[in-house]
Amino acid sequence: MRIQQTGLLVITMTSLALVFANSSLAQENAEKGRPFSDKMNNIILNLSNSISDKNNTSKFLVGTGKDDTHLCVVITADRGLCGGLVGNLNRSLSRFIGTQGFPVDSVVIGRKGRDFASRSNIEIRSSFTDIGDTPSLSDTKEIADIIISDYENGEVDEVYISYSKFISTVVQQPTIKKILPVEAADVEPNNKSGYIYEPNPAEILDSLLPKFVQVQIYHSILESIGSEHSARMVAMSSATDSAKEMIQGLILLMNKVRQASITTELLDIVGGVAALEG
Repeated sequence: MRIQQTGLLVITMTSLALVFANSSLAQENAEKGRPFSDKMNNIILNLSNSISDKNNTSKFLVGTGKDDTHLCVVITADRGLCGGLVGNLNRSLSRFIGTQGFPVDSVVIGRKGRDFASRSNIEIRSSFTDIGDTPSLSDTKEIADIIISDYENGEVDEVYISYSKFISTVVQQPTIKKILPVEAADVEPNNKSGYIYEPNPAEILDSLLPKFVQVQIYHSILESIGSEHSARMVAMSSATDSAKEMIQGLILLMNKVRQASITTELLDIVGGVAALEG
């Protein structure tokens, strides 16, 4: 009994240590990617507001001219054991699809999302698994190429991305945001940059916007990985606490059973002595 209890505790503690190490690295990657993503977003906004001829604006900004089909890039985990993270993402996606008045196809990253899309009869254009815990930007290029190609060919009119935004170790927020067409927010006149672009803002945007979409997808994947490992670390910590409680309960039960056995044996001895004396 003691060996089994000790082995159970060692297994849970070892698992928790591995999950903690992966979580720290994933969180660091997610946080490091934010400044680059935010800065690139600011450049896009400044460029879009610098274009004087709005008729010469890229399709990535103005859209395809119709609104018939939407595409959602669904980013989930490949594995479970991460608490309610996957369930929260799936519920958020279901609510989003329910509010759309158009067909919503999907490009799925992760086994959990693929399985959910299959069960929910969501059209899957492409699926990707085993991205890994530390993907590079080049690892996501194929995903971005498929999405950009479908958008440029007019097969989809709006592209959204569903992922888990890393807030803190204990908080992961299901998030759905539009990535195509790129929504360029208005910039206040006193906040506009005084840059001079060469050759011109329109040409720069044409080459920069596809890279911007790829960065958005890559950063969302990093956020999701950070959220996944954080949720898994919390779940494993709870599992370790539960294992300790179970061990204490088993020790108490073992002591009770042993005490009951000793009491029964003593009663048998006392009864036998009394019978002999009688």
